[in-house]
Amino acid sequence: MRAISAFDSVSLAVQRTREFLFRQFNWGTYLKLCLVAMITEGLGSNLNSSSHNGQSGGHGPDLPYPFHSAQVWIMAFFALALVAVFLSWIFYLVTRLRFAYFHCLINNTKEIRPGWWLYREQATRFFWMNLGVGFCFLLLVVLAALPFVDGFLRLFHEMRHGDQPDFGLLLSLVLPLIPIIFLLFLLGLATDVVLRDFMMPHYALENAMAGEAWSRVWATIKAEKKQFIAYALLRLVLPTIAVVGLFMVLIIPGLFLAGSLAAVEYGIHSLFADATGVPALIGTLLEVFFGVIFFGFALLAAVCLGGPVSTGVREYALIFYGGRYRALGDILYPSIARSV
Repeated sequence: MRAISAFDSVSLAVQRTREFLFRQFNWGTYLKLCLVAMITEGLGSNLNSSSHNGQSGGHGPDLPYPFHSAQVWIMAFFALALVAVFLSWIFYLVTRLRFAYFHCLINNTKEIRPGWWLYREQATRFFWMNLGVGFCFLLLVVLAALPFVDGFLRLFHEMRHGDQPDFGLLLSLVLPLIPIIFLLFLLGLATDVVLRDFMMPHYALENAMAGEAWSRVWATIKAEKKQFIAYALLRLVLPTIAVVGLFMVLIIPGLFLAGSLAAVEYGIHSLFADATGVPALIGTLLEVFFGVIFFGFALLAAVCLGGPVSTGVREYALIFYGGRYRALGDILYPSIARSV
């Protein structure tokens, strides 16, 4: 398979996505593949965490403050440890799914199970390597934030005591942070692209170790710097354009459905406003029922429309790198490999 430019790979990715998802179309298979694609590509799913800090009143706690503080820190540590273990387990399952969907796309098969078990060892090693890279990136973020910690602590203490914050200090902290955050964002994005788009195929097809995969990827990038830069830009811009386009298309139907749900919920609430006992319970169940129905429609629309976008992103990565990694290109286009 010859090397294909970053721009020419786009049309081929669209073609392969259309053939993979819509040839011999079956609704159940389509929904399954789209859901796996969205999970593995991270489109339409965000893990958000929120924290609420309470303030104590004017009276001190019953227990001595140091003991109370130690209890809080111990509980917070165990809570964070449990959350970290749970999220790591989720990330491991997602990594296994990425390898399984990789197997589906390169072999043009719609069965998830074979790839799930075929690449179990490679996915596990890739997972641990990703954790190591993530830890190093987190350490880099901490080191970048250290020079600003003292200033933000001063601002926090001023606000806590009711004093006016020092806006000069605030600007001196925020303005330098903007380029640092931007650079960290670009670094994180580039790291994710290198790991998932370029190193993962070496893990899957060669059972390569991290050093071997990285050395081969880096040699390929150095040989075609301009093409890889163009690929990285398109890899970021095209999914963004697709998501914005889907949002523009769906905003009117979405507002219509949301308005219909609001009207139905308001009607049910008004009808059962003065009800008690069993009628009140029935009203609550009806409100929950229609809310679940609306959520189901929204989820179905997200999967049906986000799945092809997610699949197209992965096909784009495979086609572009497949022209530069022969083992991958020969699987994607076996007829070309046999004729060479």
